[in-house]
Parts: sequence; C-alpha cells; structure tokens
Amino acid sequence: MRRLYVRMSRSHDRARRKIVLLVAVCATLLLGACGPGVPADRYDRAKMDLKPVPAKTSNERHAGPFSSGTGLSVAPEIRPLDPSPVKTIRLDTTHKIIDIAPGVKFSAWTFGDHVPGPVIRARVGDRIEFSMTNRSDEVVPGMQIAPPMMHSMDFHAAMVSPQDKYHSIAPGQTITFQFTLNYPGVFMYHCGTPMILEHIASGMYGALIVEPRAGYPTKADREYVVIQSEFYSKLDSRKRKVDGVPLYVLDSDQLREARPTYTVFNGAYNGMVKNPLPAKPGELVRLFVLNVGPSKTSSFHVVGTIFDRVWMDGNPDNQFRGMQTVLLGSSSGAIVEFFIPEAGRYIMVDHHFANASQGAIGLIDAAGAPGEKGGIEHHNISATRTPGDPEAVKGKMAFESKCLACHSIGQGRKLGPDLAGVTKRRTISWLAKWLKAPEKMLESDVDAQAMLKQAGGLPMPNQNLSDAEIHQYIRYFQWADEQGGGEAQKSVTHPKEGGE
Repeated sequence: MRRLYVRMSRSHDRARRKIVLLVAVCATLLLGACGPGVPADRYDRAKMDLKPVPAKTSNERHAGPFSSGTGLSVAPEIRPLDPSPVKTIRLDTTHKIIDIAPGVKFSAWTFGDHVPGPVIRARVGDRIEFSMTNRSDEVVPGMQIAPPMMHSMDFHAAMVSPQDKYHSIAPGQTITFQFTLNYPGVFMYHCGTPMILEHIASGMYGALIVEPRAGYPTKADREYVVIQSEFYSKLDSRKRKVDGVPLYVLDSDQLREARPTYTVFNGAYNGMVKNPLPAKPGELVRLFVLNVGPSKTSSFHVVGTIFDRVWMDGNPDNQFRGMQTVLLGSSSGAIVEFFIPEAGRYIMVDHHFANASQGAIGLIDAAGAPGEKGGIEHHNISATRTPGDPEAVKGKMAFESKCLACHSIGQGRKLGPDLAGVTKRRTISWLAKWLKAPEKMLESDVDAQAMLKQAGGLPMPNQNLSDAEIHQYIRYFQWADEQGGGEAQKSVTHPKEGGE
C-alpha cells in the first residue's frame, strides 16, 4: 500500500507541474511578455516622456495677436497635421463680448480670443511648447465689461504636475511650459482657476486633437470639429448695452443648479445651421466631437446615417462599429466616422432634446435642395431672422422649439396656418386668449372653429403657457410682421399653400 501511495503522489506532482507549465506558457502568449513576433506595447511607460522641464512664470507679456503657432484651427475647421515634432503654441486669455444666440451678447472669457479656443492638432510623440499671457486687463473695444482676474491652463492631454504647470497667473503675467503627447485622443483643455465652473461656463475651453503616431487606420474625405458646451446667461443687472443690444452676463445661480440657458455647438446657438458643413454623397466624414460641459451629458447623433466607426476619447484602440448615438459626459470626446448615403442635409443634434431645443444642432449639407421634399422639419431649425428685443428673442426660440412642425412664418400653410401677418389679422387680445386656452376658444369662437376645419379637425394643443411666455410669443409675431413676414424667413422653406 505504501508503494502505491508513493507512486500516486509522484503522478499527482507531475500532473501539477504540467498544469503550472501550461498556465505559464499561456500567460506568456496572451500577455506578450517576451518572444519573437510579439507586438510592442504602444503605451510602454518606459518610452514615455514623464519628466518635462519646470514651468516658468514671468512679467514679460505678449503683444499683438492673441494666438499663434503650428497646428491651430478655429472650429469647425481643422487643418491637416503639421509634421514638425515640436508645436509652439501661444494662447493668451482675453475678456470680450461674444454672440452666443440671436440678440444675445455675452460677457465671455477666452483663450486666444475665441470661444471655443483654437483647436490644436498634433500627434503622439510631439512636444508642445506652450505659452500664455493673462491679458484680461486689456480693455476690449467699446468698454471694460469684466474686471481683470487670475487665469490658468489645464491640458487633459498632458501628463505633468498640476501644481507646476497649471497654477494661476495674474493679469500681465506669462506662463510657459512644455509636455510630450503620450496618448492619442480628442482632449479638452480649459482654465483651472477656481472657481473652475465659472471659468469654463464663461468660455475658457477648447480641444487638443492627438493623432496616433502612425495616423488613423481609415482615410476620411472630410474632417470637422464639433465642440458642445453650455451657457448660463441673464440680463446684466446694470442694464448695459453693446451696439444698442442688451448685455448678458453669467448667471451663477443657474450655473450651480446645472440649468443652462443655451447648449450649443462651437460656441453658438444652432451652430452650423446658417453655415452648414459641406460634404458630398458617398464621402466618409470624420467628426472630432468633444463635450466640454461643464455639467451636462451629450447624446451626439447625426440624423440619416449610422456611425460606421466610433473611437471613444478619440483613440482608435477604443473602437465601436455601427453606432446610432455616442454618449459623452463632461470633458469626454470621440471620433465618429460615417458615410453620406445620398444627397440631402444631415442634421447633427444632441439627442437629449432638451439640449437640442437650446441650440445644440447643426447641418451637414450634402447637396440637398433647400425646399426638397418639404424642407427640413427636424428639431429647431431657425424660422426667421433675429429680433433685437430680448422678449421677442425668447418668443422666437419658443416658437422654433414647439411650433415649427405645424406652422411657418411667410412660407405657406403647413398643418396649421402660415403665421405671417397674424398680428394684422387678429387682435392682441384674441391671440393671447388663443395661446392661453385654445380648447376654450373652440367652444364659441367662430374664427377658431373655422381654423379647426382647415386643420382637418386636429385641434391645437394647449401648451400651458404662462402670461409672460404668451407675451414673448406675441412680441415675436409682432416683430416678424414688422419685417414683412416672409422677408424675415431665412432657413426653412415650404411651398405656398394659402392662408388661414
């Protein structure tokens, strides 16, 4: 029995040794630890530059242009990659007035005098030599809007000490530092000075696009940048005006409650609607998409096509195929590629439609005729030019958000009547009652009953509007009629079909 036990024990030991050896071989093959033919790790830490030189701060300030350097573009445009291994970039901070929506002039803080800041394009292995002067003390043409203050720069693409590179500098000071790009991606940059929330919401953000060292695995026919962001605005309490238009400033209360006034692409309400991105049927379009927030999530979608490839955070190693929508949290980016299937105008939109209704929308124009097949009815494409009165602006935005599917202004009847000239056909009192409670008007008002017949018996829904909202609608209708109705129209085209 003892001999049998010894033989069994030896047999078990040999089996265990074989299993251990097999596991070791499998681990070596799977992990690529050694051996010929095993690809090198593209993210080998030993080959990364993780010891940049210390930053320098001086009182020597830049003059002249607020931005300069190789590899800079202004969204949505993006220039081809500059092959130089060192990119010298200067982005100075400024305070200026920008137009974020129709009739809304906003007191902004910027990098390079742009919102978003200029797009930087580079590749893995490139060294960025960055400098920035805080020029917030320079008076913009017209008036001093916001007081000078501390600013800083935070590059998400860098691997550096934040205390050394991202510290705040005073007005008139200049900071310089450098870093090497170790990972590909679509990265955010932003001001990191407390309170960071206010600085980003005031316009201090941009994109740094880092290509893989060997380039992208596909060849695109078109490339564009789409940067989504939020604005939180209110009328200036001092009632200042710029070029005769009321000034808007940051609404800190709404900002902390994450209740944006506008959510936009590339810094403007309905960005790229008036100036669509050109493309052609059959082309492969590549979009570098970045959601800078500061607080909301984006559900980026292009109506009429499917994303053939999506590289999350802009890194081809993070690939998805055949996606309908890309979910991007604040400071998240992606590269999306898709084919244009046929002629038409393709709508870029945040499919979180509360954001789309606030201006997160744009167009890719692939030779689509403006009035083809009834025109564009999706989402909140602008119906008219822009009023100057803030109340009329709010009415215009509400109309475009809720009413365009059924009504036009100066472009003919749709499901409901063309509203061009409505303030000349109806009294203000009648319009107010109709907007307040259309179902009550239908009980006894002859004109309301006649409109119901023209609409095929489909009544206008009660929008539960407040008195203030009704006033805004009416102010917008009055403004449109003052412009001559149809002459105010600019983006939506529908065939004429008669009036009420």
